[in-house]
Amino acid sequence: MWGTHFSWWVGTIGRADEKLEDMSDRPKIEVIDRRKIKAEEEKESGAAAQAAPAEKPAAPAQSGPGPGPRLVVNEATREASGHEAEERESAQAAEKRLAEELPLGPTAEEGRKSKAAYDASAQRIEDLIRAQNPAVGAQPPVGFEHLVQQFYLSAMLQMGADTQEGQRPRVDIMGARATIDLLGVLAEKSKGNLSAAEDRMLQSVLFELRMAFLELSSMVTAPNVPPAPKGRD
Repeated sequence: MWGTHFSWWVGTIGRADEKLEDMSDRPKIEVIDRRKIKAEEEKESGAAAQAAPAEKPAAPAQSGPGPGPRLVVNEATREASGHEAEERESAQAAEKRLAEELPLGPTAEEGRKSKAAYDASAQRIEDLIRAQNPAVGAQPPVGFEHLVQQFYLSAMLQMGADTQEGQRPRVDIMGARATIDLLGVLAEKSKGNLSAAEDRMLQSVLFELRMAFLELSSMVTAPNVPPAPKGRD
């Protein structure tokens, strides 16, 4: 029995040796690591790129514009943007100088005392006027609408609104512009702090004043039109 098993193991080993011999006769398969080859290729290409001088691109021929679309830069827009930036910087510098030159303002306590004294003095003046003129009623409190109305009347008078018929109007065109600009500053500084009615009133007055100024300025700057020639008798 043992001999039978031994003969089987010998046969099995012999067949295994024959298979190994057959495999050794076959061509061997070599496994190539592509990562290593790629790294070597990149290294060689990098060295070649450093060794070779960089070629400058040829300058395009100045033969004229091509048929394709061209990028056009609006110089007027660029200059306008530059002027606006300069104006903003100038305004900021002027505001900074003004803040440095102004003296220190009153304290809160001083402000309260001065307002109380002012209100008492104004009330005494009003009482004196009403005592001498009993028909005069009490003055209404001053509100935001009175401020806008004051600017409106000033600008209209400066643009000759009080000119009598047949008289030559007296126009202060630069004073009217300053008054309208002041009203615009008021609108800008009070933005977000007005009621809907106050804001609507302010914007309406500004619109009316600016349109009146445009009409007046167009009359002032219009060229003199020569009179029509008279027909021959």
